[in-house]
Amino acid sequence: MDKQLTIDLNCDLGESFGIYKIGNDKEIMKYVSSVNIACGFHAGDPSVIRKTINLALEANVAVGAHPGYPDIQGFGRRNINYTPEEIFDLTLYQIGALKTMVEVEGSRLHHVKPHGALYNMAAKSKEIAYAIVQAILKVDKELILYGLSNSYLVSEAKNLGLRVASEGFVDRTYNENGQLTPRTHQNAVITDENDSLKQVIKMISEKKVTATTGKEINIEVDTLCIHGDGAKAVEFAQNVSSILKENNILIKTVE
Repeated sequence: MDKQLTIDLNCDLGESFGIYKIGNDKEIMKYVSSVNIACGFHAGDPSVIRKTINLALEANVAVGAHPGYPDIQGFGRRNINYTPEEIFDLTLYQIGALKTMVEVEGSRLHHVKPHGALYNMAAKSKEIAYAIVQAILKVDKELILYGLSNSYLVSEAKNLGLRVASEGFVDRTYNENGQLTPRTHQNAVITDENDSLKQVIKMISEKKVTATTGKEINIEVDTLCIHGDGAKAVEFAQNVSSILKENNILIKTVE
């Protein structure tokens, strides 16, 4: 009998700030198995963070910290030239805040997924990836790092004994080297929903993804990211969930 295929679906949430509301966190949680909550540096504020944690606990989804660069205007998507020590400090600070707030609400932090430019720079830089992994280990050795498949985030976590979940992206395109196409490029985001759904099934069932050049590249995916800030994010999450069920793929939190 073939082994049951499983996948974790994660979403970046808690990205509202003050009076500004981004995304529909409560609705999208119905279709995912883990959430990455902004820690206040690129988005979110203490009240938004606590509210989002409670929504996640009510929905019975795993709670993760989503640390990013302190760049609210740029939504954490602009590269900033910090030293590895500074990256260690800002990562430690943000994870610590989320961990405490989750524990106050009677639960525990499950994972850490860097955000935006921090995530992309760590995927390409061994030094940045090492700093992030060390910060996670200092906070809690049982946490899981969500990192881009085939990146330094994954390799450094494995080298240092930290649990890791290789991540793929539902609505982003890939270069031949396995990196995400930069958002500054016109074709960085897949706009056709059918193309996204096909990419999902291919990544899980064949462990492959088609790069922008047309070449197929190998990819390991334990978790798939669905972005929660799009105009049709909830509808899209629902459709991803449906296509997985149709293909007998179980949505399950990374353990």
